[in-house]
Amino acid sequence: MDKLSKRVKRLGYSQTFVMSNKAREMKAKGINVISLTLGEPDFDVPDNIKQAAFDAINENYSHYSPVPGFLELREAISNKLKRDNNLDFKPTQICVSNGAKQAIINVLAAIIDDEDEVLLPAPYWVSYDEMVKMMGGNSVILPTSFVTDFKITAEQLEEAITEKTKAILFSSPCNPSGGYYTYDELKSIAKVLAKYPNITIISDEIYEFINYETKTTSIAQFPEVREQTAIINGVSKAYAMTGWRIGYSACPEWLAKACEKVQGQMTSGANTVAQRASITALNTDPSEYKYMIDAFKERRDIVYDLMKEIPGFKVVLPKAAFYFFPDVSYYIGKTLNGTEIKDSDDFAMFLLENAHVGCVGGVSFGSPECIRFSYAASEEELREAMRRIKELLEKF
Repeated sequence: MDKLSKRVKRLGYSQTFVMSNKAREMKAKGINVISLTLGEPDFDVPDNIKQAAFDAINENYSHYSPVPGFLELREAISNKLKRDNNLDFKPTQICVSNGAKQAIINVLAAIIDDEDEVLLPAPYWVSYDEMVKMMGGNSVILPTSFVTDFKITAEQLEEAITEKTKAILFSSPCNPSGGYYTYDELKSIAKVLAKYPNITIISDEIYEFINYETKTTSIAQFPEVREQTAIINGVSKAYAMTGWRIGYSACPEWLAKACEKVQGQMTSGANTVAQRASITALNTDPSEYKYMIDAFKERRDIVYDLMKEIPGFKVVLPKAAFYFFPDVSYYIGKTLNGTEIKDSDDFAMFLLENAHVGCVGGVSFGSPECIRFSYAASEEELREAMRRIKELLEKF
């Protein structure tokens, strides 16, 4: 008898962590590896947030919180959504989770039955497809490309919807492409989805503040889809609090209650000290933390100029987040230094082993012709990484 469930055997390992672990192993052997694999700000947590955590410890916030989070934190999230997004959510519509990842799983667990379909515009974050599998659903991939700025159209969406479609899950700003949907693009998408009120829209907005052009739009701002939209967000990216594991969902009442039910049977409330610190983070004017965004923009511009010089790379200037997602299809099907490059995962491993630069192949992002680089690293590391890659690929 096989001891593992069919459900767990359907799952793959996160390619992000596969590549970051490989980079760590090489570093442990004394190899000078520059790892641009993980989507994690390289800044320290701001001092006022750290102080709030110290205060919470001293005030003995060491007991269970309510399952959906402290009321004060849900009020802070409600105020943030009004301040930054012009959205009205009551605290009862918010569920604070152990990271945005759990917030997504809560929503999927609440709505997905076996064989239900979830639409995933590609490229998508590596865990989306695996989360759908975990819930017994099937992902339907909506392909995009370098040419379309990695975004779907309303017409493409309409064609993909079937009687089995239960949800659409996407991030805007997008991990891994660094793009986002404009107001007009989301309006046209909302117009399509409003015709199918049984489809839940799961909008991952975790990179909302890391945006270099104009303020991003939430699809929940369109009244026609407001009652079928679940917003996913958290404190990991904007406040450099990845390890604190605080995310949240903001949903219609019926879905918020279901998320609370799911979480109550899985983990209960999130870390209490991190919750108290997150109140301070969310109540602070976002401009206080703009120095991080400014630094990311400077690094983006540096990497863009350098990456354009790398032979075989097709590069779109990312407008948000902290990733580049170049098309490397030029190298797919070739043999480089005796290594057959069947897809971008092979190419990413080739770069790691030959240039000692870690990135993530695009197969698990739904775009097997692309690779993802995080530029949440020092300028020195970024310049050296691009130099190594260019020097290696100029030989081919």
